[in-house]
Amino acid sequence: MAITVTDYLDVISSWCFWSEPAWAELKKRYDGRVEFQWKIALMDPSGLPTSREQEQWFYRRSGMMMRSPFMLDTDWYDPSLPEWLAPNCVAEAAKHFGFTDDRVRLALAYAALREGRKIGAWDVAAQIGAEAGRIDAGKLLDRARSAEVEERVRASTAEFHALQISQRPAFVINTEIGDRAIFSGVVKLEPLTATIDSMLDDAIAYAAHKAHFGEPPTK
Repeated sequence: MAITVTDYLDVISSWCFWSEPAWAELKKRYDGRVEFQWKIALMDPSGLPTSREQEQWFYRRSGMMMRSPFMLDTDWYDPSLPEWLAPNCVAEAAKHFGFTDDRVRLALAYAALREGRKIGAWDVAAQIGAEAGRIDAGKLLDRARSAEVEERVRASTAEFHALQISQRPAFVINTEIGDRAIFSGVVKLEPLTATIDSMLDDAIAYAAHKAHFGEPPTK
């Protein structure tokens, strides 16, 4: 039974940043048994800070909650931007060049949240992404600013909102028989592994039943 885990995220979200160790461990632990993918879910003004001081307050809170030995950098923050389209579109555009893994989006997140780089600027975001993926920066920028990429980002953001949740990251776990679990704003590993383990156990049971009884009767 196929199981898919989708991580809905915004590249500049600090809570998404804190979830990355759990995401990496999930991919390692269930390699070959579970399919993993990420999709952009843009934050709008309702989920963004209104000042650098407010951003710092949030960073202190989340840093304490995660027992972090470092504080995130707020120098990247620009209160004039209603959304952070550039870094998210660059991360999405990198998929066109074969980078469906995490390296480009993680490079963008690290550049902003740890180094304070101004990734709200298209050229800065594209340069960071290009260095991470060894992609031509001009080609990556052109793809990132294309209507096609923005449409994909808007569509995946709409998918996120259709789930009627508000917190990122959101981990959506689906099975081919229609079972679904949604974790909105959860960044700890344990609840995610408990759910995936349960679904994998169900998969074994379904396979055993099919081996003994075959396909269900059509009538």
